[in-house]
Amino acid sequence: MRKSRFNEQQIIAILKEVEAGGGVRETCRKHQIAEKTYYAWKSAYGGLEVNQLRRLKDLEAENARLKKMYAELSLVHSALQDVVTRKL
Repeated sequence: MRKSRFNEQQIIAILKEVEAGGGVRETCRKHQIAEKTYYAWKSAYGGLEVNQLRRLKDLEAENARLKKMYAELSLVHSALQDVVTRKL
């Protein structure tokens, strides 16, 4: 997937510009983005503040770390179970 030329703070600023009363077409033309891009951003970032987005990203990273940790522990557990059942 292609990297966006806008970071999350800029995206939120563009969304807030439209919410403040600017038209979607004019704002998209001003920032040189497609309307489809605007609506995709709105569905992903709509209603979020910058600090909320940062917290969301941190929680997603922590969740991924915990899932990886669980998967590794699950593999170790199943390997130990196999060793125990073979001894009996």
